[in-house]
Amino acid sequence: MTTMREISSNFRADFLLFRFMTKLYIKNMVCNRCKMVVGDVMASLGLSVSQMELGEVTVEETVEDKKEALKEALEQLGFELIDDKKSRVIEKVKNLIIDLVHHKSEALQTNLSDYLSAALHQDYAGISNLFSEVEGITIEKYLIAQKIEKVKELLIYDELSLSEIAWQLNYSSVAHLSSQFKKVTGMTPSHFKSLQGNRRKPLDKVG
Repeated sequence: MTTMREISSNFRADFLLFRFMTKLYIKNMVCNRCKMVVGDVMASLGLSVSQMELGEVTVEETVEDKKEALKEALEQLGFELIDDKKSRVIEKVKNLIIDLVHHKSEALQTNLSDYLSAALHQDYAGISNLFSEVEGITIEKYLIAQKIEKVKELLIYDELSLSEIAWQLNYSSVAHLSSQFKKVTGMTPSHFKSLQGNRRKPLDKVG
């Protein structure tokens, strides 16, 4: 039977762990491979990761004494430690959309403004205005750019028909998908599919 002393001791240990936990925000951390690479960086600096999502890492220590070494190590691999609040919001929006399009496509029927507001606990109008101001592109256009990149990926894999791709990415019709694809890329899906060395972009360069 657990004694009060053991309960108190466990509570104190959990409290101290929570007290020293640090959440880090990392730019360009947009895929599962990125998470593995960032995890290796954390381990190399002796930082214990307790939770990791796209663009976010929670470690079980304070990082002030290792912050410069962490910044340098991340930058050498194409990542960036984000310090200011506005940049954190922008990166969170991007990562939520990337996750939605590339990993949770079944959720694309969700209203985007509601999805982002709930995830960020902020009013969508404020999020949208900040994103447009900083990125020079609307959230809706960023979503479209990511969806087109996903269409490219699925065309290259050649496992789904265009109608199946349209359904998976929540397009109203194949015609809608084809029209949007041509508007963004300058070519039809069939033309893109026929190209040698199909023109895909890294996810952190889409937008």
